[in-house]
Amino acid sequence: MKPCAFDYYRPQTRREAIDRLIESGDDARLVAGGQSLMAVLNMRLAQPRILIDVGAIDELRYIERRDDHLAIGAATTQAELLEYAALADELPLVARALPWVGHFQTRNRGTVCGSIAHADPSAELPLCLATLGGEVVLETRRGKSRRVAGADFFQGVLTTARRPDELITEVRFPLKREGHAYRFREVAMRHGDFAIVALAADIGESEVRLGVGGVADRPVVRTLSLDGDLDDALNHLAWSLGAQDDVHASAAYRRHLVRELGRRLILEAPTLEQQAVEESADARARR
Repeated sequence: MKPCAFDYYRPQTRREAIDRLIESGDDARLVAGGQSLMAVLNMRLAQPRILIDVGAIDELRYIERRDDHLAIGAATTQAELLEYAALADELPLVARALPWVGHFQTRNRGTVCGSIAHADPSAELPLCLATLGGEVVLETRRGKSRRVAGADFFQGVLTTARRPDELITEVRFPLKREGHAYRFREVAMRHGDFAIVALAADIGESEVRLGVGGVADRPVVRTLSLDGDLDDALNHLAWSLGAQDDVHASAAYRRHLVRELGRRLILEAPTLEQQAVEESADARARR
């Protein structure tokens, strides 16, 4: 299928983008890399009259370390973030997850903020943002902006807290904390496919923030104590997600993955074989 007819607007500044967004109201959709939205348009699940492309706005293309977080502008591609030299030191969880985001062809066009804005419940970057306790920065006319916690930004399948007159200008990922371990695992039919289950963990001395993607209608994050009954906590988490059967996996299998992979992710250090797989995936991602 092909999308319905629409007008295409390519602003050069974020002020132009916001003005056109406000003028167009509910008739407009924002696009940056288009790797998520264009598929939705082709299936006519969305039928905007105006498409506003923010991918050419240079002032929104940046990666900046600021105090306790890394700020990533709305025009920054996933490939650019993957090539950021300090990524593994500053955001080890994102460094582990990014090679699983699509393929290198799509990462060259797809943007970090675009993945956040699309809010696919199986996507890796929304899961990392929610697990780390990051923020989304939204701006509207006259420079008014607000920050929304990642856990509150995602409200359902392809549904967010962004208002029709707001532009996502950047996302903020908290930097690595001393003494914490960061791990990521994903199960999919093939590398780069949508995750059947994705798990992200921020492991401290006595507790872990465990994020689960691909099961509920949004990323779900729970804080689990390492001093209590971890198996019981993981079982409770698995049942609380409301898993459903689909063509890719049964609800029972998804619950099993949350319990078993969650336990391994938290308690078991990566084996040499797992490290080799991750390094191989990272090498493929960078080619």
